[in-house]
Amino acid sequence: MAASLRQMAVGAWRQPQRYPLALQCATRHSRWCLITSRTLYTAEYDPNEKTFEKLLIANRGEIACRVIKTCKKMGIKTVAIYSDIDSSAVHVKMADEAVCVGPAPTSKSYLNMDAIMEAIKKTRAQAVHPGYGFLSENKEFARRLASEGVTFIGPDTHAIQAMGDKIESKLLAKNAKVNTIPGFDGVVKDADEAVRIAREIGYPVMIKASAGGGGKGMRIAWDDEQTREGFRFSSQEAASSFGDDRLLIEKFIDNPRHIEIQVLADKHDNALWLNERECSIQRRNQKVVEEAPSTFLDPETRRAMGEQAVALAKAVKYSSAGTVEFLVDTKKNFYFLEMNTRLQVEHPITECITGLDLVQEMIRVAKGYPLRHKQVDITINGWAVECRVYAEDPYKSFGLPSIGRLSQYQEPLHVSNVSTVDSGIQEGSDISIYYDPMISKLITYGIDRAEALQRMEEALDNYVIRGVTHNIALLREVIIHPHFVQGDVSTKFLPDVYPDGFKGHKLTDLEKRELLAIATSWYVAEQLRSQQFLGSPRIPLAKLDLNNWDLSVQLGNGTYSVTVSNNGSTFSVEVDGMKLNVTSEWNLASPLSSVTIDGTQRTIQCLSRDAAGNVSIQFLGTVYKLRILTKLAAELSKYMPEKAVEDTTSILRSPMPGAVVAVSVKPGDLVSEGQEICVIEAMKMQNSLIAAKSGKVKAVHCKAGETVGEGDLLVELE
Repeated sequence: MAASLRQMAVGAWRQPQRYPLALQCATRHSRWCLITSRTLYTAEYDPNEKTFEKLLIANRGEIACRVIKTCKKMGIKTVAIYSDIDSSAVHVKMADEAVCVGPAPTSKSYLNMDAIMEAIKKTRAQAVHPGYGFLSENKEFARRLASEGVTFIGPDTHAIQAMGDKIESKLLAKNAKVNTIPGFDGVVKDADEAVRIAREIGYPVMIKASAGGGGKGMRIAWDDEQTREGFRFSSQEAASSFGDDRLLIEKFIDNPRHIEIQVLADKHDNALWLNERECSIQRRNQKVVEEAPSTFLDPETRRAMGEQAVALAKAVKYSSAGTVEFLVDTKKNFYFLEMNTRLQVEHPITECITGLDLVQEMIRVAKGYPLRHKQVDITINGWAVECRVYAEDPYKSFGLPSIGRLSQYQEPLHVSNVSTVDSGIQEGSDISIYYDPMISKLITYGIDRAEALQRMEEALDNYVIRGVTHNIALLREVIIHPHFVQGDVSTKFLPDVYPDGFKGHKLTDLEKRELLAIATSWYVAEQLRSQQFLGSPRIPLAKLDLNNWDLSVQLGNGTYSVTVSNNGSTFSVEVDGMKLNVTSEWNLASPLSSVTIDGTQRTIQCLSRDAAGNVSIQFLGTVYKLRILTKLAAELSKYMPEKAVEDTTSILRSPMPGAVVAVSVKPGDLVSEGQEICVIEAMKMQNSLIAAKSGKVKAVHCKAGETVGEGDLLVELE
């Protein structure tokens, strides 16, 4: 059976690491900040301002590492928690202490309140920073901490409940004179009621989890059928991710921007808005690329959004860092979406343009100190861009999860002016099915947007990730796309720009020649090296012509004749009648190669090569597969039998690693085109696999609860 995937829119080392500080630059921005090897902090820290002796981070990965770095700066000892498969994780190594809180599934570890409370008692931690996700917006967790006299680094339980519940928060927003989206201000009981409400509001509608965030438990429905399916999947995802399956429905604003306001408030009735973040580049309602500030807002709209965000924060007596999210239409009308009562994933870009360390400010506020700044002090200094680097295959629905071990990993810290790479992994780390597939957050800063984007492009080219599939190709294409460069974006950017799915970079004629020239030069450099006998004088059996090479190269559906001549470290390459000069150090062992082609510098990565002439090269962000042969080998290869292509018309394979949530068929069942076959959950997002044609089920090779890998056989048809 041919089937298609329909994405239903988803006892380690304890020694503290030391991070050398870089010198301050000449910009106003850098006078406020010190840059370490991985992150950016404010220099404004008073060692006499006492906060906590020991703090536990109830999270994992990059956000746990981020919090630990600020704590070290503030002289606070840290405690990490971890699941058994995270025992060698970076955040565990960075912390002063670490406690295992259970096995890999989040419900038994990072969501296990009893185990975390026990860890707090065992280590005598005085405060807990929840990071984002997991228990960061769980009012019961905050209440239990308060009952034990442990400080929660975040708002009080009233604000968490009020803003964490999308239904209650919308009512509060209305009362605070904040613009809201038309919708149903109540809990949707079942699928039938969801359909009735959707019809009353008018399609399209957004179905989303009342207690959720981060794109989990959200679906867009354009008709009754999609509403029923959306209700089912959203409620299941909400229960799995947040332990709360309540849903709400509101009008879906088509083609909007997603712009959010960072707020910061203390316990002394002071509140600030720290400008905006543009978060419109999304897939499955999850952000991919963010920037601060937004190209779209004028000062008046920015101020109006900021003032409404602060009004909402004050209405619930909010005290900590938080984010008020808005949808903004083409006429700059803005509507309250939700408030996240936690640190946001994309907070570093706000830190870049304001010079504030938001983690430090959260800790200060939690201790009871007043804010040190007034609204007049908050300005916009420069531009910052963040790319979320995921272990995902961008060619499948703009990013289906990939798992595996990072066999080689090198962050682009050698690239000048990369502000930070926030990560919680290292070479040898495993990307598992249990947690979010984010590898890192790559942030660049510039005095203006053009500079920040140019630095991001260079950083992506210099990022080495091997062992898992990643989304760097998609990220690079987004930031260089003319619409994005012009600031013409919306939450529909990806499906609008790539209506048939992401296909990678489309080479121009010149870029194709450059790729062919680089690949053949690399091939010849390798051949020349293999013909050398170092340290042992040896007379060759036959005199070889090492200066001219006539090659045949297969790229895509084309075959190209290429002539390469060698002159030291420079190769002269003739492709389609055009000559190009290619120069490099030709360090074949390095994962990165800087190549100059007729004065144009390119950074490439040779990912693989074999004796049959097959080469994979990452060029302009996209991986291209080539086959390079001598003219004689190319002639002889015509006589080689080709490997038969697997007939996939009667089988369904898993497009991603994950857990089987449900199987809807059994042997002997008749299925029709478009019918659901099974549901796979990967990284807490549920994906429905459907039949692309009708047929009779011959065999079912999976069952609910099982774990499957990418490419595993699930169902066969006769």
